Amino acid sequence: MDIRPIDERISVAPQITPADVAELARKGFRTLVANRPDNEEPGQPSMAAIEAAAREHGLKWVYQPVDSANILDSDVDRFDEMIREADAPVLAFCRSGTRCTVLWALSSARRDAVPKIVDKARHAGYDLSVLAPRMAQQAGK
Repeated sequence: MDIRPIDERISVAPQITPADVAELARKGFRTLVANRPDNEEPGQPSMAAIEAAAREHGLKWVYQPVDSANILDSDVDRFDEMIREADAPVLAFCRSGTRCTVLWALSSARRDAVPKIVDKARHAGYDLSVLAPRMAQQAGK
C-alpha cells in the first residue's frame, strides 16, 4: 500500500483493497474517502466491499466518486465540506491518488496560499503546478 501524507488531516493513496483496511485502521486512520467510481476499470475492488471492511474496522466511510477528467466545482465543494468535518486522519483513495490530491488542493486553495499547496502536493509525489490558475480561482470561495 502506497500511503502518501499531504498534511496532518489527510493522506492519499492509489486503489486500496478490502484486505488493506485492517492495516489502515491499525495505522490510526479514522475516515476512508473513495473518490473513484465503482467499475471504473475491470478488476478493481468493489466500493461496497471496501465500505464493509471500513465499517467492520470502525472507520467512517465517504463515497464521493469523481470523474478524473472533469472535476467540477461542485465536487470540490462537497470534498471541502467533507474534509473539514471528517474524523481525522483521513485516507482518500482513487486509481492513482491524483484526483484525491486535486480535490484536496482545490478545496485547500480556499484558505491557503497556492505555492504552499503545490509544495505539499509535490512532497506527496504529485505535481499540481499546472492547476495553479484554477487553485487561484478557488480563493475566497
